[in-house]
Amino acid sequence: RRCVQETGRVHGDKQYSQFLMNHSSKFKNQMIPISTQNNKDITYAEYIWIDGSGQNLRSKTMIIRRKITRVEELDWWTYDGSSTEQATTTSSEIFLKPVTMCPDPLRGPNSILVLCEGYLQDKETPALGNFRYICQKVMEEAGIHDPWFGLEQEYFLVKNVGTTGFWPLGWNNGGFPAPQGPYYCSVGLNKAIGRTIPETHMMACLKAGLKFAGINAEVAPSQWEYQIGIAKGIDAGDHLWLSRYLLTRIAENHDVSINLDPKPIKGDWNGSGCHANFSTVETRKSNGMDMIIRNYIPLLEACHKEHISVYGENNEQRLTGKHETASIKEFSFGEASRGTSIRIPSVTLESNSGYFEDRRPASNMDPYLVTAIFCLLYTSPSPRDRQKSRMPSSA
Repeated sequence: RRCVQETGRVHGDKQYSQFLMNHSSKFKNQMIPISTQNNKDITYAEYIWIDGSGQNLRSKTMIIRRKITRVEELDWWTYDGSSTEQATTTSSEIFLKPVTMCPDPLRGPNSILVLCEGYLQDKETPALGNFRYICQKVMEEAGIHDPWFGLEQEYFLVKNVGTTGFWPLGWNNGGFPAPQGPYYCSVGLNKAIGRTIPETHMMACLKAGLKFAGINAEVAPSQWEYQIGIAKGIDAGDHLWLSRYLLTRIAENHDVSINLDPKPIKGDWNGSGCHANFSTVETRKSNGMDMIIRNYIPLLEACHKEHISVYGENNEQRLTGKHETASIKEFSFGEASRGTSIRIPSVTLESNSGYFEDRRPASNMDPYLVTAIFCLLYTSPSPRDRQKSRMPSSA
């Protein structure tokens, strides 16, 4: 009603303003939620892609006047790449190639989320930020090893302060709560801050059919974690990006932002990571522990700097050797240790086979780069060979 009053004022037309006021309630009643509409001939497709920052998601909606059952039925689309850090104004068209889709739990029936790759105008050259193109090729080469992934996404719930600032949800602006200790896996209003958002996110991801494994409150107040996995091959990256989209949209509905900075709050507070759990058919076999210790650990140590280069921006602020991290300057591994680069889980030790956890990736990492560089450990095992591959040295 305030909007229509303002519209009439701007136009200098009292009659027009009164007309809108009289009909505003009727318009409101006609705004039927998509989930209740019974139109089987329409599909609401939300096209989602990664912009030129390599970290931010963009999306827009296409109304398709037919039912979509397979991603192959979807058309390519375009957008203005000059507004997403991916093109110039004089050559701005970026093409969207649908690569995977899932039900849209936010809009309901006849609605889908469509994850896309961005391409330049030749439809062959990947746009800036499209690392899925590379990851897909690596996963095809690594298929014989059947790589499995589990990704642990940490994040902060934050409220906007002014136009450019932020502060964690539930913290007094510029102030600090009680020290860390009671918040990890906590229960209670003053400890598990903002639980509604991760709970809603969990249910949305499950309705979307994502490989969603669970949630928990993290070490710092207003910090949470969710897990994607077990996901095989390219699905790990696809499902993490789709889950990030849903998390951001759900938080948006609560006037809250999602912060994926590795160290958003300086001082004696934990940073946020995205620990990556990894296994292959060889490590899952009987005595697979030998493969981890004798093959993977030496390769991971030799490629430490190279892996760090694709493990997220500003990660040096987080990997200090404190707050459950190892130093970014040196490689380390340990049994059941959360203060090392690589953790060998107790369950792997007990069964003498299984997976290991790389604790170095930051919360803002690109899962396509991280999962791909793991697979390159055996498809291109030496740093010198790795440089000859198509894997980029940084995100």
